[in-house]
Amino acid sequence: MGNENQVTVESLDQEGRGVARFEGKVIFIEGALTSEVVSYSSYRKKPAFELAQVTRVHKQSAQRVQPKCKHFGVCGGCSMQHLDARAQVAVKQRILEDGLWHIGKVKAETILPAIYGQAWGYRERARLSVKHVIKKGKTLVGFREKRSSFVADMQHCEILAPKIAALLPRLAELVDGLSIRDRLPQIEVAVGEHVDVLVLRVMDAPSQEDEAALRLFADKHNIQFWLQAGGYDTILPFHPLDAPALSYSLPEFGITMPYAPSEFTQVNSAMNRVMISRAIRLLEPKEDECIADFFCGLGNFTLPIACSGAQVVGIEGSASLVKRAKQSADYNTLSGNTGFQEMNLFEMDGEKLAQLGRFDKWLVDPPRDGAMELMKALTPEFAPARIVYVSCNPATLARDAQVLVEEHGYRLKAAGVMNMFPHTSHVESIALFELQR
Repeated sequence: MGNENQVTVESLDQEGRGVARFEGKVIFIEGALTSEVVSYSSYRKKPAFELAQVTRVHKQSAQRVQPKCKHFGVCGGCSMQHLDARAQVAVKQRILEDGLWHIGKVKAETILPAIYGQAWGYRERARLSVKHVIKKGKTLVGFREKRSSFVADMQHCEILAPKIAALLPRLAELVDGLSIRDRLPQIEVAVGEHVDVLVLRVMDAPSQEDEAALRLFADKHNIQFWLQAGGYDTILPFHPLDAPALSYSLPEFGITMPYAPSEFTQVNSAMNRVMISRAIRLLEPKEDECIADFFCGLGNFTLPIACSGAQVVGIEGSASLVKRAKQSADYNTLSGNTGFQEMNLFEMDGEKLAQLGRFDKWLVDPPRDGAMELMKALTPEFAPARIVYVSCNPATLARDAQVLVEEHGYRLKAAGVMNMFPHTSHVESIALFELQR
């Protein structure tokens, strides 16, 4: 740690850190808020910037609140619990707008009202680390500490689904009693509407005594264990074998989406429903239209769009997700106006895009890397009239927006944030582009 200095915080960055300046350097300060006067201590120094943590708040922001979680500041799962929940969303909206302008040189004609959800107990997907710590004489189950590979000593988590959060100390006790406790580094959480699944990453096969303990725990706490011996293709249900299938529902569209623990789904099912509703309203699908859903995954947007009567083609790079999407379309009797194709969208070009044919509208929901290759592949002949872009990274959204606006003649009609991950710095957003005629 370096010597303490005192500064005034100018803003928050994309990681939720306070941004200040001292002697010509930019200082990123964990735990500091906009307008606060703070002392900080640096833990990393570079020629142009420093990374630091707050040591004392001399002038406090009116938006500072007491963090609800006692592990805040140690656990790396949250970075913004010290900021009022409404103010968190305002910060994310500013990050989105700043990114669009400073990175993409574009501005949205309309800023959509931010979408809020429940602030606590929302996380239904998680990857928990497991570690037996000899010095502490016990096994820890939880998220990793900030800036560390150590597992935080957690007794509870305020953002995890309440049932799973309450199980953390019991899971630690369970693993501590297994013969393979040092060969079980991870537990994957998948909370469905009818079953809660915990996937144990087992480097060695559990003994008969271990298996008995797992069965007893699953029955007592009404969860289902799956075991993962290697890659995702080795994930198999362990106990109970007659548990209901994982699924989530989209009541507005009368859709049920089955999925496996290894398949990507949103961590916040309530916000996912609201996000889909907004996307459909912006897209305005019609019966006589043909619509593409790029990066469609298991059909999270494809099937709701199909409910409009439009013909929808989902394009996805994962063969297993394409297979799941087809199964879901059949399950929901929507196979008549849906189709799915496996295609690596990070290798898209004009020829491949032409092979897909022309679409009236696009929905694009890429991972953090964005959809640059897809944006560059656009030609006037195959440019859709409307694009709804769902983003989990404001920087790549801004980059792709610049291509759409400057190179392809689109207007950024609207953009806004969706608070999918309260108390974290993660920014989920949605944007509407319309082709200028």
